[in-house]
Amino acid sequence: MNQQPQGGETRNLIVAVVLSMAVFVVWFLLFPTPDKAKQEAQQQAQATATVPGTTQNGAPYEHKDRTAALAADGARVAIDTAAVDGSIRLTGARFDDLNLRRYRTELAATSPEINLLQPVGVTNPYYAEFGWTPDPGVPAKVPGKDTPWTLASGDTLSPGKPVVLTWDNGEGLVFTRTVEVDENYMFTVKDAVENKGTTPAKLLPYGMIVRGGVPFFHKIWVVHQGMIGVMNGTLTEHDYDELADIEGNTAWQETTGGWLGFTDHYWMAALVPDQAEQVTASFRAPPQDGGRWTKYQADFLYKTARDIAPGGKAEVTHRLFAGAKVVSLLGDYQEKLGIERFDMAVDWGWFFFLTKPIFLLLDWLYGIVGNFGVAILLLTVILKAVFFPLANKSYESMAKMKKIQPEMLALRERWKDEPAKQQQEMLALYRREKVNPVSGCLPLLLQIPVFFSLYKVLYVTIEMRHAPFFGWVQDLSAHDPTSIFNLFGLLPYAVPAALVIGAWPIINGIVMWVQMKMNPPAPDPTQQRIFGFMPWVFMFMLASFPAGLVIYWAWNGLLSITQQYVIMRRMKAEIHLFDNLRASWPFKLFLKPAEKKA
Repeated sequence: MNQQPQGGETRNLIVAVVLSMAVFVVWFLLFPTPDKAKQEAQQQAQATATVPGTTQNGAPYEHKDRTAALAADGARVAIDTAAVDGSIRLTGARFDDLNLRRYRTELAATSPEINLLQPVGVTNPYYAEFGWTPDPGVPAKVPGKDTPWTLASGDTLSPGKPVVLTWDNGEGLVFTRTVEVDENYMFTVKDAVENKGTTPAKLLPYGMIVRGGVPFFHKIWVVHQGMIGVMNGTLTEHDYDELADIEGNTAWQETTGGWLGFTDHYWMAALVPDQAEQVTASFRAPPQDGGRWTKYQADFLYKTARDIAPGGKAEVTHRLFAGAKVVSLLGDYQEKLGIERFDMAVDWGWFFFLTKPIFLLLDWLYGIVGNFGVAILLLTVILKAVFFPLANKSYESMAKMKKIQPEMLALRERWKDEPAKQQQEMLALYRREKVNPVSGCLPLLLQIPVFFSLYKVLYVTIEMRHAPFFGWVQDLSAHDPTSIFNLFGLLPYAVPAALVIGAWPIINGIVMWVQMKMNPPAPDPTQQRIFGFMPWVFMFMLASFPAGLVIYWAWNGLLSITQQYVIMRRMKAEIHLFDNLRASWPFKLFLKPAEKKA
């Protein structure tokens, strides 16, 4: 009977702690943080792997590597810019060879470039095509995947140096394709058809991106990877296996303008039709090769056919984005080219109204200091300033709670045999002193949405990929690579992934431990043990989280300690920090015998 009040408080405390930890556990399970270098290396290996089959001209081959697959299809036009390199296959005028020069599979500068577009012949071909299809009522011979285009002008595609391809169908239609590329990842394709014959033609322009199979790690809840597009101003997303449940394995929609394609974690290939034209946009997943693999396809077909009378000419302009999803670059394309909601290629999530502003502020700070880790520290200070009034009120209430603690203990002792009366007197004390006993939770509650939003920013934005801090943290989006179990790299052996407890998670655990020592010890031994374990449990839980997030959490905790200390001094509340630290192991070893006994 005497322990009922404390027992009830202990149960409440245990429930609160378990719920807090459950938030992180559920988040960890739903949004895993795989090793990005390993993930991208596996994707790279899969993309460039070989598969038996036939080349586009029907010649058999087996186990051809990427280089051989590229060479097997004949002449090519080189692509050479500061951002990309690769080639266009003249047979079919296909974009099927593109590497991203600014990004590599691993941190090392000598690691391979990211391969985005891949030729037929590797395990996962990935390519884009544009062309014309005849109106059903007016047949005509049009270029296709086996068409041998001729390089009419230019030799290497680069910014300011377009290449021009031509093909004569032998029946009066002459097709001309002018391909341009900017300094980043946008290709402009200008198609023209001139009718030099005597028979009218009626053609519909189209574009398509084909992807064979699915990439590794395409099912990570925190970021959408698969088919994506904006139709009539609405974002549309499909997982790779989602189309299997749709009749005909095809999802389509009529739209004016918009864009569509495939998005990966950091990269995207997207078709951009004329933004003033009505098109039918489709996502398809028809089984190929006896159902052994699936060809995924995103395409558009113009609704309005081009009537080309003898002596007449028709022209149309499309675009192909193939590259990294750099937020500022997507915004520039959206504004300058009028591509509707192109910035939605980055998966900002349900809380985009919070996630995107946090990124924009972080990116702005980075522009000033030149280091995303330092920008995270400054962002934390700014957020602290924004929430200062609420946090200040909370800490003041906590300080008042400490001041009235002797009265609270007296009431518990006085009414220890009457729990209802004890609760009544405690509530009266809170009202009289204007104290809110749950206000101490407010700072933590304010941190949780910011924590999750920053996690999203660190995980989905390419700006954070391989972004260094200082010292051993060379990638803020990956976990701290050090481990206490090999003395942070001093011992010459690798540590299993489950035992990688880095320096920053340990620093964060120490900060949490010190923060808890700001308060007097809980009267109940069970509560004391729970509070004692919490910092170290969180240390293990956060060890696999992005280093940038752990740095934020530790720095935020240090600022909270400083803020709470100043407020308690101002409120003339007793500060238990130093006494609690001195009484804690291992500091207790340095106490005098009398102090230890006390």
